[in-house]
Amino acid sequence: MTIDYSSWDHIYVSDDEDATSPYVDTPSLFRMRHRVRLEKMAEFQQRGEDLENNFAECKRLLEEAQGQLKELEDGREEGEEDEEREAELEKVQAVVKKLKKDEKTFAKLIEEYRREEKKVPWNVDTISKEGFSKSVLNTKPVPKEETQEEKVEKHKTFVEKYATEIKHFGMLRRWDDSQKYLSDNPHLVCEETANCLVVICIDFEIDEKHALMEQVAHQTIVMQFILDLARTLEVDPRGCFRQFFSKIKTADKPYQDAFDHELELLKERICSCAQLRMENAMKELEEEEKQKRLGPGGLDPVEVYQSLPKEIQRSFDEKNIQMLQEAMNKLDFEEGKYHLKRCIDSGLWVPDSGEGDDDEEDEEGDNEEDEEED
Repeated sequence: MTIDYSSWDHIYVSDDEDATSPYVDTPSLFRMRHRVRLEKMAEFQQRGEDLENNFAECKRLLEEAQGQLKELEDGREEGEEDEEREAELEKVQAVVKKLKKDEKTFAKLIEEYRREEKKVPWNVDTISKEGFSKSVLNTKPVPKEETQEEKVEKHKTFVEKYATEIKHFGMLRRWDDSQKYLSDNPHLVCEETANCLVVICIDFEIDEKHALMEQVAHQTIVMQFILDLARTLEVDPRGCFRQFFSKIKTADKPYQDAFDHELELLKERICSCAQLRMENAMKELEEEEKQKRLGPGGLDPVEVYQSLPKEIQRSFDEKNIQMLQEAMNKLDFEEGKYHLKRCIDSGLWVPDSGEGDDDEEDEEGDNEEDEEED
């Protein structure tokens, strides 16, 4: 079977024309001819579209007229004959006849247009058409900004899943061991691992295991340097940790000094965090103990005791009721009433039933006496 190349016999390419003028710029001449050809192509295409539209409109009108004609004929068959209906029928028949003639005319014109279209030579604008057009830009996707709750949940899930592997990495000492372990566990090369190592360091410092803290701190800086290198190169950290180990093994003095400096700063921050955590723990413990010893009025007996005058403090120390009564009588009425109420609210003094009213009566009688029982 041979291939027919006859369709390539008539190809119009304006750039191959020899008709040029020394008085006209050749590129400008070609552009002008190209513009004229495009205008002619647009006119020819518009003529075809007009024929198609007119043909479709003619068919639509013909269908409407034929439907109207059928209704009139059906009415005449049913015996509904009158002059007006007959005149209308003749008029519609004439319209249908004319529309059929127009339909044939438009069909003939469209056929001639298509034959003429096939004879139009190809040019640079019609010789080929795009099968499809697609543009792909290889851009880095913008990461979704995570909320604080999502970050906390992500960290918690990661640590629960890989806690053992993270602790093992934190105990490695040699560069080669660390590199091999990360090669076997590349999922550990991430921000969550660095954060978890910092927490482990703080726990060791609180437990006064300083040597272990320093060891894990060293591995924390290793992970942090890998993450910094990844941010600098704008690549995934899992793809550049080998570059870090290659660099640190043969590091010059400035790079090694920078590594050691960051390690010392991290140790200082860990010590400060551990100290702060212990202080907070002591405060919480003291607050719990304080809540446990609060009296019936919600006052702390220790604080109330420290605010009492020296003689009243000594009477409580010696558990001497007589001394307490004498110390209370020496005070002003309002001051004595104030201290007595605070002692009752804190639980330092627990009056028996009925004696509280007696005490108030004694206070109102210029503190003449206080009935108190141990």
